[in-house]
Amino acid sequence: MTDSRIQRGQQWLKALLNKSGISDDVDIQVELNTNHELPDQHSYWLTIDQTNLTPEQIQTLIGHGGSVLDAIQYLANSILNLNQSPEEQASYTIELDGYRVKRQGEILAMAESAAEQVRATGQEVTIKSLSSAERRQIHSLFQDFTDLETFSQGKEPNRHLVVRLASSESVDANI
Repeated sequence: MTDSRIQRGQQWLKALLNKSGISDDVDIQVELNTNHELPDQHSYWLTIDQTNLTPEQIQTLIGHGGSVLDAIQYLANSILNLNQSPEEQASYTIELDGYRVKRQGEILAMAESAAEQVRATGQEVTIKSLSSAERRQIHSLFQDFTDLETFSQGKEPNRHLVVRLASSESVDANI
């Protein structure tokens, strides 16, 4: 039996690509995301098969800094969960050409570098050019570090993440 959330996601993404002038031959692969933040929430990766896409189409769908892929993902999550009961809601990650996997590696490297720099110098480090989802991902990564804390600063589109040594109150609360 196929999960209705999976079918809904595949059908919606295929329809969006068709309306965008992308070939009918595009296949959407689905994987259950086992590394999601809420274990009881259904989370799926919808991967667009790039086999029948031109390099220009791939670049257009990803966009500068993943902006188009982020927008498609935002729309998918908003539209596919609209008027759905909580049991039928899901979290969708849209993937194309390995962009999300590569970007997750870059985000992890940025976070590790910032942590090392803050610990070595004691100075705050600002990480720019992150989407709100990427900022949330780094905030989650740093939750396990009792000696460091993160916060977001500024207003979109110039919002950025700051990493600093945890204040003594924060460290005491984590002990």
